[in-house]
Amino acid sequence: MKKELYDFLNTDLQFVRGVGPVLATRFADLLGGRRVLDFMLHIPVYVKERGIIDNVATASPGDVITTMLYVKEHKVGRSFGRRRTPTRITCVDKAGQTVVIQFFNSNFLEYWLNKLPIGQWRLVSGKLEPGRAPTINHPDFIEEPQNADKIPKVQAIYRSGEGITQKTFTNVRDQVFAVLPDKLVGADEHLVEFFDALRNAHFAKTSADLLPLADDIIKLAYFELLAHQSAIAISRRSRNDARHRRAVRVKKYSLVDKFWASLPFDLTGAQKQTLADIAADFARDFPMMRLVQGDVGCGKTMVAFGAMVMMAEFGAQTALLAPTDTLAQQHYAKLKPMCDKLGLVCEILTGRDKGATRREKLVSLRSGRTRLVIGTHALFSDDVQYKDLGLVIVDEQHRFGVAQREALRAKGKNPDVLALSATPIPRTLSMTVYGDMDVSIINEKPAGRIPIKTTKLPIARMDALIDRLRRQIVLGAKVFWVCPLVEESETSDATAAEHRYTELKKDFTCVGLVHGQMQKDERDAIMAEFAKPESDMKILVATTVIEVGIDVPDATIIVIENAERFGLAALHQLRGRVGRGGAQSYCILLYGNDVSPDGLKRLDVLVETDDGFVIAEQDLMMRGVGELLGTRQSGWINYNFVDYRAHRDLFKLATKAASEMSEPEQWVKDFMYIFNRAATLGA
Repeated sequence: MKKELYDFLNTDLQFVRGVGPVLATRFADLLGGRRVLDFMLHIPVYVKERGIIDNVATASPGDVITTMLYVKEHKVGRSFGRRRTPTRITCVDKAGQTVVIQFFNSNFLEYWLNKLPIGQWRLVSGKLEPGRAPTINHPDFIEEPQNADKIPKVQAIYRSGEGITQKTFTNVRDQVFAVLPDKLVGADEHLVEFFDALRNAHFAKTSADLLPLADDIIKLAYFELLAHQSAIAISRRSRNDARHRRAVRVKKYSLVDKFWASLPFDLTGAQKQTLADIAADFARDFPMMRLVQGDVGCGKTMVAFGAMVMMAEFGAQTALLAPTDTLAQQHYAKLKPMCDKLGLVCEILTGRDKGATRREKLVSLRSGRTRLVIGTHALFSDDVQYKDLGLVIVDEQHRFGVAQREALRAKGKNPDVLALSATPIPRTLSMTVYGDMDVSIINEKPAGRIPIKTTKLPIARMDALIDRLRRQIVLGAKVFWVCPLVEESETSDATAAEHRYTELKKDFTCVGLVHGQMQKDERDAIMAEFAKPESDMKILVATTVIEVGIDVPDATIIVIENAERFGLAALHQLRGRVGRGGAQSYCILLYGNDVSPDGLKRLDVLVETDDGFVIAEQDLMMRGVGELLGTRQSGWINYNFVDYRAHRDLFKLATKAASEMSEPEQWVKDFMYIFNRAATLGA
């Protein structure tokens, strides 16, 4: 890539006129970066057409209109405690029809009143809302009649964030693309083609130009897929090159047979096959890179422990990386007794370990005495050294960035890597998302596991639900109650966890509360208390902090409030918090009064099946790959332009093109840089 183009793409947005450091920080929160390139990859979601009309009566509520209005009266809003009435500006159009302009934010009130002086005509553009009189809330544009050309006839609308207006997007877009042509002089033709398509998307004339099958979006999607598949091809080849070759390990001890004999149950066929795959990987002279995908409760942890015992037979160490302290503690409580039976030293290492305790654990790791260490990010701290780290196990791998996984791998000499994921994605996507890894799927549940009964319930039946919970708690049940928000919100009627906690305490004396805004130590302590069999805490109100990493066998009921606001994958994960003991468990999907037909359809999927792969496939079909593999799963692919349903053929074309390149050409490497794929896959 030309240096001029490279430097331009890496320019900090704060240096774009009208942005500055504060707005650049807000852009970083929205875009995941604050470079010009990050902005360019963030294309509009649709296009507003602004029809100019003289008579508002000819328009319908919901239309975006531009019309000439005569300002007649200002009525400034008043405050009543925490509530404030809106400021209303009464106007009439050329036909004499009354139109009300409303402002709810008082911070810029003087500015808006000056923009709409009484006794003057102004050209106003915005969305028409229903009311006693036609209403425009917070107009997009207010201009004097002679400045009509400042209001665009069409406007590209971007997904935005706090404090970033559509005018700011338009300003940045216009400046960036005004400079771009000079930077592309002499650039590769593929780059020119890509940036031309990108310009067309940012300056789209209609919403149809932004659909997945629009010509320019197809071009952008293909280059993005080519970048990703090329990175995968490089990663796969690098695993087999001379730098990563190693001597095949020699078995020193006999532990596996003893391990199998100690288990009070039989492994499922899928577990046995996965362990056979892992054993075959250990026998090769290049490192294993295997993903084990399995549904909630399928027995992935036991497979991971079996792999650790195999590695211990070679005399090598295993590090198990968990995303939270709570999950690390639960793994330790489950696996240490098994290690004790086999005569293996098992330790836990987290950020909580200090002083002499930590030093003692580090010495044990450095000497090789500790064969299995379970922990969080502390496992790859600078002062942690291993004698012979042979296996890295990453639990809930999608919750870790590649840099974190690589930091742990760097503690050994080409160690094997086993990644575990309890968040299934469709089989049809697995090779696209995890193309640099071998994939094993555990699609069976251990014998004797009682299926969770799932029902959906309208919030209007809350009283009946409370009565049911009261009876079940008397019989010994424990209950998770999940809400989508922490505090009450003026912008959403989703029930807040703190509000539900307060309401439930009116009916129960045994309620706890956890959410992500709590101090971590406080949250972990409450979770630990709830998990104790003898605890008086019978109901735990929570946000999705319990989605992963809490194992309470006594919990037999989970209520998910405003369930229609969660994705299918999140609902399935939450449901997996119950059904871990021997008793019948229940999941109650509590939905609000304003639930949409699509929302009910999603809930029906949960009611009808507990197969995580089926649910993931339905999630994909309902929401598309953009949401399914979006930023909420930091280790999964966050595509900018690719839509799996629309671009299946592009996946095949890009995969074929990447596989045919023994060494990617420079323009392909440029695209790998643009889409951050080389860094993402460690290529």
